[in-house]
Amino acid sequence: MYKFKIKGKARKLKGTISASGSKNAGLPIMAATLLAAGNYTINNVPDIIDIRTMAELLSILGSKVEFKNHELKIHTDSCTCYEAPYDLVKRMRASIYVLGPLVARYGKARVSFPGGCALGARPINLHLEGLQKLGTNIEIEHGYINADTKKLHSNEIIFEQRSVGATANILMASVLADGTTIIRNAACEPEINALAVFLIQMGAKIEGIGTDCLTVNGIQTLHSANVSLIPDRIETGTLLLAAAITKGEITVKNCCPSDLSMVLEKLREIGFSVNVNNDSITISGKGKNPIEISTNPYPAFPTDLQAPFASLLSTIKGKSIIDENIFSDRFMYISELQRLGADIKLDKNRIVIHGGNQLTGAPLMASDIRAAAALVIAALASEGETEISRIYHLDRGYERLENKLAQLGADIERIEDN
Repeated sequence: MYKFKIKGKARKLKGTISASGSKNAGLPIMAATLLAAGNYTINNVPDIIDIRTMAELLSILGSKVEFKNHELKIHTDSCTCYEAPYDLVKRMRASIYVLGPLVARYGKARVSFPGGCALGARPINLHLEGLQKLGTNIEIEHGYINADTKKLHSNEIIFEQRSVGATANILMASVLADGTTIIRNAACEPEINALAVFLIQMGAKIEGIGTDCLTVNGIQTLHSANVSLIPDRIETGTLLLAAAITKGEITVKNCCPSDLSMVLEKLREIGFSVNVNNDSITISGKGKNPIEISTNPYPAFPTDLQAPFASLLSTIKGKSIIDENIFSDRFMYISELQRLGADIKLDKNRIVIHGGNQLTGAPLMASDIRAAAALVIAALASEGETEISRIYHLDRGYERLENKLAQLGADIERIEDN
């Protein structure tokens, strides 16, 4: 077990750093390799716990997986198993992504209900209802989803609410279904677009990429393909916020600025200078304006940056408000920021922040991936020393974040937590 020790306040982050590949694009793309036998190569893969967990799951299902130097080689010729066990699935909610591909390829699947970060109720009913409309029989038994079908057929799927996970699962299943499937109110996050592009490289016929209406013309067979993952927009945003809270100046390169349009708009609204090139973002200046934020599906403000923004706004004088409209319980980090001296109040799904207090170091505990990132950002602006335990949460979604921050001038180190 490890923890972070961070000495903050006096250090302004400066320099240039590269964004890693996208975790949230990589996980469904890895699951999609189950759709067809063959040899796959995925490049620009972040070396994080969630990627390794998915690799382990693919291995259990019969794939041969090699991961070295940010390159994944996946061989799916010998896949014979269609059961994703509880002991593994409980560690990561994204394990549910294998459900659609297994049903599409084998006509059956047995997948444990997923685990992952504690972010309130996140039912998978949209996944199951969508698969049922494609001709899948679903039974729930002893915490497992048992799914089987003689042959998937097309249908019109209309999601009651946008769901990245459900869109990915139904998209992967429908590419091998008979007929034309239409997915309405589909998620249109960049990660879904990346999955769709990969499926097309495998031979799938998909129209409407980038919109909330996807049309899939099912085919009989797919083939293997290679891909390089898109940049991680959430890591990019996290690095920009770390620079902002220290009043520094950094450039994040190898990123995709258009995927962060709303985030960059909010940073400018606070008062920071944000300059964009084709594949880089530079932030500088000092923030001075409190703002209001509402999280919503893409292209609106991303829920994954809600907690890190709360850290930044705790240092901006005045009253800021954040409305969380995606997850019902993504606020466990608030009590930890209060330990640093932040003035934050929670009212249902709304955070009211009276910013401007000088934060001071304290021992903290991370509760999920993005909460951990928020605590790191806050610690960078806190006077004195802060120790953050349970950073294994952070390691699920960020590849050695402390190394990137140290390269930019942060006083941060990973030490053993006894």
